[in-house]
Amino acid sequence: MGMLRIVSSFLEFCAAVAIFYLNDVRKALVVNSLLAIIGPIMFMTIMSIGLIQISHSLSFGKLFLIVIGIAFILFGILK
Repeated sequence: MGMLRIVSSFLEFCAAVAIFYLNDVRKALVVNSLLAIIGPIMFMTIMSIGLIQISHSLSFGKLFLIVIGIAFILFGILK
């Protein structure tokens, strides 16, 4: 999970450098929209890995509450 976070932060950093390098608002908006696609994908991947790792020690009720919380987060991101 930590390695995926490092990859995610590296992509964010590269996008920031690209925005400075391009020096154009329209191009910066394109780069930012690409980050908007990558961010939730990385979030879902990392959360899935974490939930798989701890699922054996949680009760079904707690796991259900975590899934509902993740659904609310994704709903807030996508709406």
